[in-house]
Amino acid sequence: MKTNWTTVTGFLPMGFSSHQELQILHAFLFMVIYLLALVGNFTIVTITTLDKRLQSPMYFFLNQLSLLDISFVSVTVPQSINNSLTGNSYISYAQCVLQGFFYMSLAWAELSNLIVMSYDRYVAICFSLHYDFIMDPRNCKRAVIAVWVTGGIIGTLYTVATFSITFRKAKVIHQFFCDIPQLIKLCCSNDYLAVIGVAAFLSLVALACFISITFSYIHIFSTVLKIPSTEGRCKVFSTCLPNLLVVSFFLSTGICAYLKPTSDYSTALDLLLSIFYTVILPTLNPVSYSLRNETMKRAIQRLILDRKFTEKQMFCGAINDSPILCTRKFLSEEFLQHVVLLKSNRNSL
Repeated sequence: MKTNWTTVTGFLPMGFSSHQELQILHAFLFMVIYLLALVGNFTIVTITTLDKRLQSPMYFFLNQLSLLDISFVSVTVPQSINNSLTGNSYISYAQCVLQGFFYMSLAWAELSNLIVMSYDRYVAICFSLHYDFIMDPRNCKRAVIAVWVTGGIIGTLYTVATFSITFRKAKVIHQFFCDIPQLIKLCCSNDYLAVIGVAAFLSLVALACFISITFSYIHIFSTVLKIPSTEGRCKVFSTCLPNLLVVSFFLSTGICAYLKPTSDYSTALDLLLSIFYTVILPTLNPVSYSLRNETMKRAIQRLILDRKFTEKQMFCGAINDSPILCTRKFLSEEFLQHVVLLKSNRNSL
């Protein structure tokens, strides 16, 4: 049964294929990637929240990055999986507006958080004596608030500019979600110039941020190369390189997707770029930030292998005490339980 596209009030994301078998394959692959993204990022959130050894600003911002990744990948992937399984890709106008708003807000919040993480590494290496003063807890909280507020403002700006244009009657999107470059193709007249202006301005801002990050890392690497210890250099590189790679890939794919010339039909490059910065990067971030970080790997091992560690940290968080007092209270609780068990066994005898 064919859909009369001229009577559709919402939008029709076309996804990857019109064949049912390929749609099911797409849904299965996206489901696996989505579950991997959730497990990886929830693991990072858990260990950076519970482990008292991971309470530095670097891991605080990594915690926020994982929360953003969970939210970012949840904006588009579940809807795409549902469309493939049901065979109905229709999305209402209001749903498309909300998806576009959250997508752009979280994307720019994630970029802002990556910039803050780069600045944190820059201060830690180049101004190590003043690190505790510059990156104190109050400043870290203000930076996180600024990250979320910046994302909300830019998301609102993009959404208002995009959905103020007049769309064609056949609202077919050659993408698996409401992507703004694809929505611009549906414009009837030249009123999309406002969206192009906003995209160009924010792309220049992103490019300026990337240039500043590049110069920061030039200073970082020049400082690191002066460290006489090979082990010390490797340790610093293991904490800096993942952030630089993630920022580079995120910015390069985003700028390429949003500034390249648009065409009436989606190409394989459009789909690959959107999948990369929408699905793949949020899934690989936990791996890139933990694989070369020995502290993170040990924390993950403690979380998986040591059940007592998890119980102790949850107990400490509940009573909101210092780590030393928490350890003592947790051990005393175990001791009391053991004494009660011994008494009960003696009475039974």
